[in-house]
Amino acid sequence: MKSIKLFKKATDTISTIFLYILLLALIVGMAKTLLEIRFIIFESLESGFNHMVTSVLTVFIVIDLFKAFVDYHEHDRIKLTDVTDTTILIVMREIAVGLYSQEFEYKFVLSLATLLLVLGIIRVFAVKYSPAKTQASNTFVPGVGQPSKAGLKSIFDYCNPVHENN
Repeated sequence: MKSIKLFKKATDTISTIFLYILLLALIVGMAKTLLEIRFIIFESLESGFNHMVTSVLTVFIVIDLFKAFVDYHEHDRIKLTDVTDTTILIVMREIAVGLYSQEFEYKFVLSLATLLLVLGIIRVFAVKYSPAKTQASNTFVPGVGQPSKAGLKSIFDYCNPVHENN
């Protein structure tokens, strides 16, 4: 029992440290994005736009990681949707960077598109078959949802009033 408490304390401390590091990275990323406005002003619009898109997508990735760590810190679990969202953002960032620099071959674009498709399917299944939804569907609340077969007798008892003969 003591080792579990020690593990919990250690993971809480580590996740708190990561949250502060991610917060610092978020602040630095936002400052970097604001500083890259100079590329648009002093260099070509295309080069500046490339820097801005890359920076903004990187900040979104850090925000998503921050959200995942906050969720882990509060609920002691990692959501599959958070991980797939972050991965989708990373792939989209790489696609945007590659498209602006025009360095992609068709095979690489096809592989990234396949990866995005698979991640999208995983994301849809993670939302559709969420553990929270599964637990909610197994319990019966009168008037909401479908009852399980095991609880039909109690539901009928609940719905049908008892008639007493006087």
